[in-house]
Amino acid sequence: MAASAMKLAVAVACALALASACHGLQLGYYKQSCPRVEAIVRDEVKKFVYKDAGVGAGLIRLVFHDCFVEGCDGSVLLDPTPANPKPEKLSPPNFPSLRGFEVIDAAKDAVEKVCPGVVSCADIVAFAARDAAYFLSRFKVKINVPGGRLDGRRSLDSDALNNLPPPNFNVNQLIGAFAAKGLDAEDMVVLSGAHTVGRSHCSSFVSDRVAAPSDINGGFANFLKQRCPANPTSSNDPTVNQDAVTPNAFDNQYYKNVEAHKVLFASDAALLTSPATAKMVSDNANIPGWWEDKFAKAFVKMASVGVKTGYPGEIRRHCRVVN
Repeated sequence: MAASAMKLAVAVACALALASACHGLQLGYYKQSCPRVEAIVRDEVKKFVYKDAGVGAGLIRLVFHDCFVEGCDGSVLLDPTPANPKPEKLSPPNFPSLRGFEVIDAAKDAVEKVCPGVVSCADIVAFAARDAAYFLSRFKVKINVPGGRLDGRRSLDSDALNNLPPPNFNVNQLIGAFAAKGLDAEDMVVLSGAHTVGRSHCSSFVSDRVAAPSDINGGFANFLKQRCPANPTSSNDPTVNQDAVTPNAFDNQYYKNVEAHKVLFASDAALLTSPATAKMVSDNANIPGWWEDKFAKAFVKMASVGVKTGYPGEIRRHCRVVN
């Protein structure tokens, strides 16, 4: 009877806690083995982000693209090899737009000098994205990110295509894609707010937002037509800011843009097509501090998706190659 009560208590605790509490991750995971790791990563991120805010946006996108494919295991970092010529980073959703790899390399090198063979690349990706959000939000987005992820050995371009939601998804498809990763509709809406920073290639939105009938604001459509070719190609595919109002600030302006029909992706506009998600958009747009707090919680859940804390994980010596 006592054993059954204990199992029930643990189950309830896991249900009430953030996902990381039940995936083998811990806050302060490196407190004994590498106590300065998070400060080291933050210093490296700061150097890059203060030179180019776009790198910070790239780091936030990097953790999402890592976690949605094979879990949060650093698989998106792996370079092509003769044995694996098409890893995730060369998949169309990632190449050539995904950024931030050089920051992860710099952070890993700095950590290895102090704590060789201790800190995983997957954890560095999560810490770096957290720090990028902190700096780009002018210190308003504060996230307690647990550690303990191990690095994966599988990285295939087809996995990225099959798991990353494309920019033309409707709201039901978005909800389904996030549910498959253990994230709910509110997590989806909140994490979509990361589109408040960064740039997008014209090819990601012109065909279904500008060249075809859509709900996009007419003035905004004309603005985009001046910057994008009517038929983007690989040799002529400019980029534009995802948030034209506060392009380098990690803030809730994205939701105001959604309400004003001034967003790039069909998946952004789709948030208004369901009463439930439209209400979430309104709350995030209009309640001060609401989105920042929600994002911190949703980020921790996302950064706990499919983590490897034992076999077949490892701690890579170099983030671009398996050991």
